[in-house]
Amino acid sequence: MARRKKIYEGKAKILYEGPQPGTLVQYFKDDATAFNAEKKATIEGKGVLNNRLSEFFMTGLNQIGVPTHFIERINMREQLIRAVEIIPLEVIVRNYAAGSMAKRLGMEEGQQLPRPIIEFSYKDDALGDPLVPEEYIIAFGWASQQDLDDIVALALRVNDFMAGVMYGVGIKLIDFKIEIGRIYDGDFMRLVVADEISPDSCRLWDIKTGQKLDKDVFRRDLGNLTDAYTEVARRLGVMPANVTNTKPTLIN
Repeated sequence: MARRKKIYEGKAKILYEGPQPGTLVQYFKDDATAFNAEKKATIEGKGVLNNRLSEFFMTGLNQIGVPTHFIERINMREQLIRAVEIIPLEVIVRNYAAGSMAKRLGMEEGQQLPRPIIEFSYKDDALGDPLVPEEYIIAFGWASQQDLDDIVALALRVNDFMAGVMYGVGIKLIDFKIEIGRIYDGDFMRLVVADEISPDSCRLWDIKTGQKLDKDVFRRDLGNLTDAYTEVARRLGVMPANVTNTKPTLIN
């Protein structure tokens, strides 16, 4: 597919104009960032792995009736997606205490929560994506109460699917974040899962050993990120060929 006009470039992906109206081409980069991009690296093969893994999860969600923006994978780094209006929120689903929650509440990492907990953060890199309560979301018009109810229902269905799939390959789904977009068909609007679902946006621990198989490997200098993502892809049966394992190249 010929490369088209660039629409947007983020930390890990680039969006290009799609071949048909209402579509975009999403390109997965090899860039890795952490701590609001204070730590950066280029990790060969990461984009290929995330493209294949996101395809796997989005396809699975579509098959069980959870709508997503995903249409099809084009090649090793690109996928065709529906253009959506992104709601400016990150939807975080937590099954176990980890990361910022463990730090905020003084909890031990890995402690199971009494039930899945959903948090919302406002998408703004300059502000550090701050957590926001539902009252803010409704008051500032980012989403309606009905939208929030629907988002929570979608997030819990994603959690059920993801947790089950991961448990089946010996991986514990600690937490994850998704983005939600609006698609319009005349006067009718529906919400869909957008952006990506990959080890970049999940915490994944080996059930038996507790080994981290997600971006915390990069955040905390725990080893080779490509190796971790490749292990997830291998267990799920979606490991692409010709992924070169290399050490991260740090960008000053």
